[in-house]
Amino acid sequence: MHQLGSERPPSVQPGALTGPMVPKAMFFTHGVGVHKDKLTSFELALRKAGCSHVNLVQVSSIFPPHCEEVSRKSGEKRLPPGQVTFCVLARQDTKEPGRVICSSIGLSRTENPNEYGYLSEHHGYGQEDKQAGDYAEDLAATMLATTLGFDLDPNKDWNSFKDEYYAMQNGDPMRTITTKSVVQTAKGDEQGRWTTVVSLGIFVF
Repeated sequence: MHQLGSERPPSVQPGALTGPMVPKAMFFTHGVGVHKDKLTSFELALRKAGCSHVNLVQVSSIFPPHCEEVSRKSGEKRLPPGQVTFCVLARQDTKEPGRVICSSIGLSRTENPNEYGYLSEHHGYGQEDKQAGDYAEDLAATMLATTLGFDLDPNKDWNSFKDEYYAMQNGDPMRTITTKSVVQTAKGDEQGRWTTVVSLGIFVF
């Protein structure tokens, strides 16, 4: 029996999150699943993506300053079963045989590691890998450019002569936005079962 006021404050467990929750790293992954049940199709897509064993929480679109992009293999090692895991997720489903579906995540960031970048989610129908990836990258780059005070036209400012980057100059020294994307496409199952595609950017701490 405890006396009033005798309780000790709970101790902080090793590895507990304290202070600002700013991810140190992110990895990108994707997958496709097929099943007669829509939910199971989604689960199978997450399995292919290597993240069905964690509790995913969708967040919005900021890539933190100094966040490191790591490989999928390295990132998965940092996800113990049951962990609450923050991610940016794009998903599309269909039951129509042969219908093309896509999901993609775009990333844009500047040359300055002290500045944050943007992540975009895109999902749709009828787009192959390159089209879906380019759309997600254009979207992410446009969002980032507007925060920097640039009015970016993806059709005019895209530069692919050497590396894929957006060039911006509004009377200031040239700035660049580098972009990348992860994409998953698939055709609807010929037997009319649910087909699900997912693309994810997964944060790790």
